[in-house]
Amino acid sequence: MISDQAIGNFGAGKKFRLILRESGMVRELGGEDMSIAVQIVDSIFMNALDTGTSDIHLQPEREQLKIRFRQDGVLHETGQLPPEQAQNALARLKLAAGMRIDENREPQDGRIDMEYGGRRLSARASCIPCLNGEKFVMRLLDPNAMKVDLAKLGMPEDVLRKWSRVIKVPYGLILVTGPTGSGKTSTLYASLQQLDARNRNIVTVEDPIEYEFDHNIAQVQVSEKLTFPKVMRTFLRQDPDVMMVGEMRDAESLAIGIQAGLTGHLVLSTLHTNNAIETVGRMVDMNAEPYLVAGVAVAILAQRLVRLNCGKCRQRYTPSADEIETLKLTAQELEDGKFAKGVGCADCRGTGYRGRLGVFELLLGTPEVRAGIARNATFPEMAEIAARQDFRSMMQDGKFKVMQGWTTPEEVIKAVYTQAID
Repeated sequence: MISDQAIGNFGAGKKFRLILRESGMVRELGGEDMSIAVQIVDSIFMNALDTGTSDIHLQPEREQLKIRFRQDGVLHETGQLPPEQAQNALARLKLAAGMRIDENREPQDGRIDMEYGGRRLSARASCIPCLNGEKFVMRLLDPNAMKVDLAKLGMPEDVLRKWSRVIKVPYGLILVTGPTGSGKTSTLYASLQQLDARNRNIVTVEDPIEYEFDHNIAQVQVSEKLTFPKVMRTFLRQDPDVMMVGEMRDAESLAIGIQAGLTGHLVLSTLHTNNAIETVGRMVDMNAEPYLVAGVAVAILAQRLVRLNCGKCRQRYTPSADEIETLKLTAQELEDGKFAKGVGCADCRGTGYRGRLGVFELLLGTPEVRAGIARNATFPEMAEIAARQDFRSMMQDGKFKVMQGWTTPEEVIKAVYTQAID
């Protein structure tokens, strides 16, 4: 498991190092440079960072600790460790994350700080006891990965134009929806980068803080004492212009966000819903009054991530009969489409995909949409109203990206499955 890269990582000019932050002081995590545990941990992190990994999974099994990396949304097995090496490596990781090394019967959470090639990075760590040991999972938080240009997220031109306009309104509620791992946080961060932080008071409450803004944006990390509602209430006493809330997790947070939007603040947040239109019903289920939702809603953006075809090995591809039926491809679209699929190469690790792109749908708070929300219109009624506003679903956006050869029907159907079976 130990790479040549890790073996060459010793001495004063170390390429990778773990950092401890204690009482405002920053120091390197100790440990003998030539110890197996140090080499293993360094190797795991460097391999993960070099391959664009988003999550590292250390999975205990009966006779080994399996190492898996999530790359472009999919888990890949990358190695294993024997029990005696695994125990020492886990102890080092728990120490770096501020966890108790002697605790192996209760779940623990922590944060690991590191430096790699001059870059400062961190990882959100979680450890839980399992049948064969402790499962340790780390979400890598790379500031460079969060510095995304809004124009490079994959929004269709008209959606990008409308979204760029709505995020600059003076007040109201703007929501980004989708399941975990659908790129909501990246969209919100890219959107905040477009706002004038010099002349506006912008504040955020997040769990976790994945990217530190350079100037004029105050960020608060949620904790047991600093909950979303508590921080939001405090923010409202600090003269905010824009408030970004990492997630509307409960009715209390949503109520505060709606009131903030109605009283002259711009609130950007996320919700876990399947699509943009369902979000209205979800807010009503969370005890929000329909007339208040109608009064505050500026825009709802739903999104998913699909893998991009590898640019090195993609080839022409003919969709299957099931894919044609699910995407509702016409004979003319089949003839005009530039359908493609990666066959697998060293560049994409044999997967046929490299990188990811968003598929989007945007519901604007037009007068007709607001009127439908206020009278608590049903889903089919809201869908009909949206269709008259040039609304395109994620499935339609995904279909367009398939026809351009950017991704495959399989990826779009998998990402937007709930709409595919409607």
